[in-house]
Amino acid sequence: MSPLTQGPSHREDPHLKDRLNQIAEKITSPAFLSGQGLGNEIGFWIFDYPPEHELQVREYLTFLEGVLSRQHSELTVDHVNLLRVLRDYLHERGFLDKAIAMQQTKGDAALLKALRGPLHMDKFAPFLIRHALSDDPDIILLSGVGSVWPVMRAHSLLNALHGRLGHKPLVLFYPGSYDGQSLTLFDQVASNHYYRAFSLVP
Repeated sequence: MSPLTQGPSHREDPHLKDRLNQIAEKITSPAFLSGQGLGNEIGFWIFDYPPEHELQVREYLTFLEGVLSRQHSELTVDHVNLLRVLRDYLHERGFLDKAIAMQQTKGDAALLKALRGPLHMDKFAPFLIRHALSDDPDIILLSGVGSVWPVMRAHSLLNALHGRLGHKPLVLFYPGSYDGQSLTLFDQVASNHYYRAFSLVP
């Protein structure tokens, strides 16, 4: 039995578990790593999943990192948790404590308005690349999308990363739905049309 079927259990969704168990083989294949078959498209992929199974996906990501480090130590795999990067970004710019205080005293709407400028993706995306990625990662895993909403939107971040990462393979773990043309966070919040990524495991 493959070790990938031995992942952790937490009220597991069997169908989701089956899809998760296909990830390691997919992202370590030569075709995936080289972008083979994508033509001139970028190597961005989305793994969408039911938002109610967020903990199952988080646990699996930890498990996946261990499997990759043991079985594919030749690959540099960067797992970027967006909530941690956002915290570090706001801290470095001196906004973290102010943002927390503003959210508590004035609410979400005031906080979003105040952060619109500082959190412009032309500023945040370069910070993410500088501080959260290796010099030349083979694979980038992005998680934490649900934790940074509504301060940050997935499609805006992906658009900002396009020109900066080139054909570097990137997988976004998305709590919601992606139909190849649009993202729907938590299966409730429709996003702008986004059609430049591929579904990792349909």
